[in-house]
Amino acid sequence: MTPLTHWNPFQELSEVQNRLATLFGRAPVTSKGSQEEAITVAEWAPLVDITEDEKEFLIKAELPGLKKEEVKVTVEDGVLTMSGERKTEKEEKGKRYHRIERAYGSFVRSFTLPEGADPAKVNAEFHDGILNVHVTKCPKTLPKAIEIK
Repeated sequence: MTPLTHWNPFQELSEVQNRLATLFGRAPVTSKGSQEEAITVAEWAPLVDITEDEKEFLIKAELPGLKKEEVKVTVEDGVLTMSGERKTEKEEKGKRYHRIERAYGSFVRSFTLPEGADPAKVNAEFHDGILNVHVTKCPKTLPKAIEIK
């Protein structure tokens, strides 16, 4: 007779997440403490919104807890890259942590510039934990009529 085992759906979810994370080259998802605790992710990437109007593309990235000096924006070969690091807070003596859910560490987000974007005209501003990256569109060139002689 086979003994009954306790089925834990969260364990199966964790295993699926680990397989997917490995497939996409990210750090595996780990569960700390008891099995009833929430699953925590080992790395982080800032959330972004990308919008477009007639003049520009705008990328807004959430970077809470960072200063503008800790963020780098580059454009190379048609790829815009944002990178930086959110450092962990120093542990204080005598302070016990019951839960740590905020993610820390380095991040890199890269975006291929769309057709019509001018890589020479990219500027960024940082205010209240939000990074705004403005990518100006190239002026549309109108078709030129060629006179036949």
